[in-house]
Amino acid sequence: MGMQSRAKVRVRPFPLSAPNVRTEYRRKRQPGATIVAFPDRWGWYPAYREIPGIVLDTESPILLRRTAGARDRQTGRTMRLIAENLCGERGGRRVFSDIGFSLGAGEALVVTGANGAGKSTLLRVLAGLLPAASGRAIVEGGGEDFPTVASAAHYLGHLNAMKPVLSVAENLAFWRSFSGADAPIETALEAVGLCGIAHLPYGYLSTGQKRRAAIARLLVSRRPAWLLDEPTAGLDAESARQLSSLMVRHREEGGMIIAATHLPLGLERALELTMGGEDA
Repeated sequence: MGMQSRAKVRVRPFPLSAPNVRTEYRRKRQPGATIVAFPDRWGWYPAYREIPGIVLDTESPILLRRTAGARDRQTGRTMRLIAENLCGERGGRRVFSDIGFSLGAGEALVVTGANGAGKSTLLRVLAGLLPAASGRAIVEGGGEDFPTVASAAHYLGHLNAMKPVLSVAENLAFWRSFSGADAPIETALEAVGLCGIAHLPYGYLSTGQKRRAAIARLLVSRRPAWLLDEPTAGLDAESARQLSSLMVRHREEGGMIIAATHLPLGLERALELTMGGEDA
């Protein structure tokens, strides 16, 4: 039987693009915890505390908080995506437990861990595709537009959620209509480097083109949170850089990102949630 993710949960700054490129930070050890500080123009500010087995901060015994008060530039709201004591199961077996974090506008969390540790299950629970075994995931400050995490999030999983017999434009038009938005499809395709193929059936595209078209789905309708499961799968180096730029812009506009990955994504000052366990 595999182990569930619990004691190995830990949060730390994540490499930007390679193992030798790291966010600058300082650690100060205290009894039972480690204080992590980041630099800004006025000096160093304490960001969060690391405690084995659980994530704490100065405001809450169960949540990770790094900054507060940031606003989504599209809605003007102060929003937070919060997970509290979240537990997930697959096939009746618990694969992770007691996951807690909190993200505000412009923040990102990178979820890492071995295959089967529960990374994909966590994202599916957050997206509302799987029920939580216990605990909860909520959105604070979402108002009537985004009352739940599922309503506030775009989910990009291993499958691209596009119909192969429909054209690229028809697929994106469906998702735009489904989300109640009106963003230009051509602009979204240009952002992912797919100009000129909107008329082609999605099934005709290469693996990398299909992934880029699926990423364009994130752009045809606005959602504050992006839940990304191995988002660079199938992408070449240039396409991965384009995705990194899109994620930077999304955060600059007040968006939040939670991404499960084995590879660096170029997310500056992202936090990492390392999940343990196997065979999830």
